[in-house]
Amino acid sequence: MRLPARRFRSTNPDNSSAASASTNAQAFATQPEEQIQRSLFGEILDWMLVPLLLLWPISIGITYLVAKSIANQPFDRALDDRVTILAQQVKLQDGKPSLQLPNAARDFLRADDVDTVAYQVLGQQGELIAGERDIPMPAEEERPGVWTVQMRYDAIHNTDVRIASMYVDLHETSVESTTPTTRGALVQLAETLDKRTQLANQIVKGVILPELIILPMALALVWFALSRGLLPLVELQQRIRKRHPGDLSPIDSGQVPEEIAPLVNSLNDMLEQLSSSLEMQKRFIADAAHQMKTPLAGMRMQSELALRQTSQDEIHRSLMQLAKSSESATRLVNQLLALAKTENQTPGSNPLVPLNLNDVAKEVVQNWVQASFSLQIDLGFEQGEQVLTVLGNDTMLREMLNNLIDNALRYTPTKGSVTVRVRGDDEGRLALLEVEDTGPGIPAAERGHVFERFYRILGSSAPGSGLGLAIVREIVERHHAEIDIFHNPRCHEAKYPGSLFRVTFPLVHLGDLKITHFESHV
Repeated sequence: MRLPARRFRSTNPDNSSAASASTNAQAFATQPEEQIQRSLFGEILDWMLVPLLLLWPISIGITYLVAKSIANQPFDRALDDRVTILAQQVKLQDGKPSLQLPNAARDFLRADDVDTVAYQVLGQQGELIAGERDIPMPAEEERPGVWTVQMRYDAIHNTDVRIASMYVDLHETSVESTTPTTRGALVQLAETLDKRTQLANQIVKGVILPELIILPMALALVWFALSRGLLPLVELQQRIRKRHPGDLSPIDSGQVPEEIAPLVNSLNDMLEQLSSSLEMQKRFIADAAHQMKTPLAGMRMQSELALRQTSQDEIHRSLMQLAKSSESATRLVNQLLALAKTENQTPGSNPLVPLNLNDVAKEVVQNWVQASFSLQIDLGFEQGEQVLTVLGNDTMLREMLNNLIDNALRYTPTKGSVTVRVRGDDEGRLALLEVEDTGPGIPAAERGHVFERFYRILGSSAPGSGLGLAIVREIVERHHAEIDIFHNPRCHEAKYPGSLFRVTFPLVHLGDLKITHFESHV
């Protein structure tokens, strides 16, 4: 039964090319005119110096706050002593509080040539007993206990002061009596902050001035350290520049720092791949030139022979041989181009996409039906019931299957059969593409060599160049698949054990098996 023909719709190549050219032009127009080259030295220097310069003013601010805290401690202790002495001079006289301040105590309170000191004594009702009225009262939450000094910051006439406050028990004036029933007179001593500020400034200056000297030295040391640290990169650059342009030998990673070793190893891997690619290209050119000699020499000989012949029958016979030789040369060139294209495929240029393996195989088999008619070979196809999806490249998969079918048809005798089968494995994890024939088979000792370029089994009379299976192997490797060769289990003749080529793909989705067989008859 002949396979039904299918129609295909193709896009306008001119419009597609124009759209692609327009897209490329727009992408080129948006690219910057000049690429800015980044400096590793400058990058590291920026990441080291910028935080350092930002932290420096922050450290000055923290130093000033710490200096103020340190400067407050001795002056607070002195202010505490003064307000305690002043509180001890508050006595009851005729039932009323009064301040009996001797001259020595007055001199002690005013013994300061920098700050201004003011005191205040208030009675239980807030009346002024002695001192300055302008000293503000403490807030309720800031009021001290009896014979307990409380420090706070405040302002008198817009001047910041430090105030020490203490309540005095008028019924029990002893310092040891700290738990009276009621609060007595309030004693406050206020002092301006000039000495504190001066001491804090001196501490800050004592810290900052050395930093102003150390900072430039630190910058110079950082610059020198970076220069020395990056020196191995400069030496590596000089070593690479001194290499011969054709030298693809590995770079010695033992002479570079540990941090640069992964980069050098990556470069060595790239050099190894480049060397393999160049070696492959050289071998490909040599093999192609060698294989092209035979058909070209045959075509030349047949053309010269036809020119010397006078008989029309001999000329026709020579032209027929010339046509066969040109057909063989054309096939060889096409296979060489297909092999070169397959080897140069990259994942970025032709990514693997989900494909219905059933549909791909069925369409390829349909294209070979007419050829099987002319060869009098039964061509069959078996497929799964559900979709078998694999990751692949449509063009490459078709090329692979074309070569497998062509190889099977060439080695299968007349009245034989070739079957293409797509099925899943028993575990449901793999998709299997099989091409089996009823030909002479491939001996086990030869199966490892038939995938080599231009390899032909001795004694083989089938025409071919020995490139078809090499192309198959390249495509299989590009798809992360595996290919194996077996005898055809359905052949029972010793002379024709047949061959079974099985390509195993990782399965994306597996369905039940359904068989559809197409037979070709002459």
